[in-house]
Amino acid sequence: MSRPAQRDAAGRFLNPDGSPGGKRLPEVLRLMLGGDGARWPRRLTDPPHPPPAPPPPGHVAVTAIGHASFCIAFSGGPVLLTDPVWSERASPFRFIGPRRARPPGQQLEALPRPDAVLVSHNHYDHLDLATLRRIARLWAPPVLTGLGNAALIARAGLDPVRELDWWQTHRLPGGHHITYLPMRHGSARGLGDRCRALWGGFAVETSGGVRAFFCGDSAWGPHFAEIGERLGPFDVAMVPIGAYDPRWFMRTVHMDVTEALQAHHTLRARTSIAMHFGVFKLTREPIGEPAQRLIALRGDADFRIPAFGETLTIPLSRSG
Repeated sequence: MSRPAQRDAAGRFLNPDGSPGGKRLPEVLRLMLGGDGARWPRRLTDPPHPPPAPPPPGHVAVTAIGHASFCIAFSGGPVLLTDPVWSERASPFRFIGPRRARPPGQQLEALPRPDAVLVSHNHYDHLDLATLRRIARLWAPPVLTGLGNAALIARAGLDPVRELDWWQTHRLPGGHHITYLPMRHGSARGLGDRCRALWGGFAVETSGGVRAFFCGDSAWGPHFAEIGERLGPFDVAMVPIGAYDPRWFMRTVHMDVTEALQAHHTLRARTSIAMHFGVFKLTREPIGEPAQRLIALRGDADFRIPAFGETLTIPLSRSG
C-alpha cells in the first residue's frame, strides 16, 4: 500500500521496502580497493544539436542535456528542467571527483524558461548548487524536491522550494500535477548526513492528461509496479541505464540494463528515454556498454537512446 517515507530509529529515511538507503562506509572502502574498472575517454565531443523548439500540438519535446538533466516541454505546458548539472565535476570540490567525459548537450541559456525545476535527491550528480545559482539568476523558477532538501537548495537563491513526501502531489499553475515517487536509493552530501534527506522520482500529469515519469536514481524493486499501476500508463518515461558495475555494490542503488527494461514494461511506458550514462564515470563499466546492451536487449520496446543535446519530439496518445 502506498505510504509516506519511513525513518529508522536514528531518523534516517528508509527505502520503500524498509531496507536502509545508500551504502555504508565499509562497502565503499571495499569498492575503492577493487580498482577503477574500464578506462573512460578524457573528453568526448558530440555533434552539435539546435536548441529545442516548442513542440507541435499533441507532442512532448524532451531534450537530453546529459546524465539526468533534461528539458521537458509539453505542448500546452508545462516546461520542466530535471536534475540540472552543468558543472565540470559532480563533486563538492573543483579539483577532484567525477569529471565530465563530455560537455552538456545544450547551453543552459538556450533552453526555454522552465515552469519548475525537479530535483530528485541531493547527490552531487543530481543536485548541483553552482548550476542552481545560474538558474536563479536566469529565471528564478520554483523547485520541487524531497523532504530535507529545501535549505540546501535555498542557498542557491531559489525560492520557493517545495519539499514533498513520497506520493505527495503539487499542483502547478495551469492545472498540471507533479507527484513525488518512492525510489530505492539513498542520499548524502558528506560523511555524516547519510539518508537524512529524502530521495525519489517524479510523475507528471498535465492538464490535458499527458503522463510522464522521471526516475532520478533507483535500484529495481516492487515500487515500480505500484507506480505503474497507480499513475501509469506513461506517455514518456526517463529511465536510468548506467552506473551499475559491480553488481554486488550497485544492485541496491542502481538498475542495470535488464532491470531498466523491466522498469519500462512495469511502468507501462509507451516510450522510454535512456538516462544516467556516458557523462560521469561513477562505476566500472565501459562508457559505451550501457547503450550497447540496451540496443542488444530492447527488442521491439520503444526505449530510445538520445544523442547528447538531441531533442526527441514524441507524439502523445492524448492531446496534451
